[in-house]
Amino acid sequence: MATLAELAAYKAVGTLYNALMTALVLGLVTRRGEEIARDYVFRHFRRQHLEKFLPGLQKLGLADQPPAPACALYHYHSNALGGVKTGYLRESDRKAWVRYPPPRWIWKGTAIAAVPHAVSAAMLHGWHGHNSQSLGKPNLGFVCTGMTVDGRPGLEGYYYEYDRPLEEHERVRFAYDEEMPRVDWAAQPRLETASWPEERRLKTFRAYAVEYLRTMLPTLQEQLGADGARQELGRVARLVGLQFHEETARDMDLPTDVERGDAESSRDFARWLGNVLRAQGEDVEVAGGEVRMQGWRAVRELALSDPLKAFDAWNELWLGAAAAHDRFLTVQTTRSLGERGWSIAWRIAAR
Repeated sequence: MATLAELAAYKAVGTLYNALMTALVLGLVTRRGEEIARDYVFRHFRRQHLEKFLPGLQKLGLADQPPAPACALYHYHSNALGGVKTGYLRESDRKAWVRYPPPRWIWKGTAIAAVPHAVSAAMLHGWHGHNSQSLGKPNLGFVCTGMTVDGRPGLEGYYYEYDRPLEEHERVRFAYDEEMPRVDWAAQPRLETASWPEERRLKTFRAYAVEYLRTMLPTLQEQLGADGARQELGRVARLVGLQFHEETARDMDLPTDVERGDAESSRDFARWLGNVLRAQGEDVEVAGGEVRMQGWRAVRELALSDPLKAFDAWNELWLGAAAAHDRFLTVQTTRSLGERGWSIAWRIAAR
């Protein structure tokens, strides 16, 4: 049975990485422009689609369903596992709806006001529009009937089997003059997740969010190069650490914004960092104001063009959090990657 602090740490991992995904996209919009941000979102969700879609259909028991309902149910159930509210409606074997009502977690809070239509649509082109190719069903397409970023009451649309193969540009189309019929929330399909204990739900939320980190690191390095990825991801990671340390620390009953710069403050932040990294699934030891980590499980088996620069970008998350905890502390990070894997240490002390 997990302790309250462990449950809070699982939640913190999900909170931090969901926020990092949002921050990265907004950072690209403002610093690199809409086209770069759109390309990143497309690459990100296409990579996740290629890795997750077909295995996910099997795990969810949907492989024998007709293509349109199978796709809509995949999104419905997989998002529910990640804690995202989603609606589903099957009109026929050839037409099935999926709806993500507001608030859209990926554009949390007022962030949604900064997301262009094309950037939000890139997710649909990256994932929804490729389902047909993965299934070998070239006549399957997705029709989007609304996106929250455009002021509509949710992101919604339907999968539909046409009578002919579709060209690439036809696989996702927009029809805002159509609308999803009413959804009976009480009659929605159910997975056993409804009866899961809190620990299992939070672990799933955590794992769902860690996949965003695992996708963004190689995707961003491929798109912007190792230096560009280090610059853009590192900048927003630090901001996320600054913004979300207080929320996550209070959930763990740990202090924040203490301004002491002493050994006790160092130990408190080391506890926070150790809790979060353990909840992420890492092998961590905490001794006083020092945190040691053997290996970096979150990135195992990833093909990174420059692993050290990927680490440095990720590490800004913890440096930002440390500054929010106590601005009179300093964090010395050492990291090495050899034949036996990663060896990492954070030494937190008075500045």
